[in-house]
Amino acid sequence: MKAKLISLATVIAATSFISTPVAADDQLAQSICSYVAADSKNNLRKTLSDNRLRLRNVYDGVVCDGLPLIRHAIKYNAADTAGFIISQLPGSQIAASGDIEWATSNGFGSSPIIAAIKERSAS
Repeated sequence: MKAKLISLATVIAATSFISTPVAADDQLAQSICSYVAADSKNNLRKTLSDNRLRLRNVYDGVVCDGLPLIRHAIKYNAADTAGFIISQLPGSQIAASGDIEWATSNGFGSSPIIAAIKERSAS
């Protein structure tokens, strides 16, 4: 009986330890999405800095409402934050993203963010 209790305690402790970073990652991604939607470039920068992250290293792993960060910014007309995101990513990644086509087909073709994407894609 005592051995089962110890084994159960070990399993609970191990799973608790494993799930904590995932929850922290989810919270961080949720914060990033919120800051993008609110066009809060400074809060986004601070969050990345406080967590010692580079946007280009986490960009592909953060999805907001099923959209990549730039498309999420286009959806919420978050021009300042989108400009920051675009400046932090390689031009080749921006060019290959298909964001311009997505924006055009979803009614965001006149967004000022599209001009920033085109400019960055050209460099």
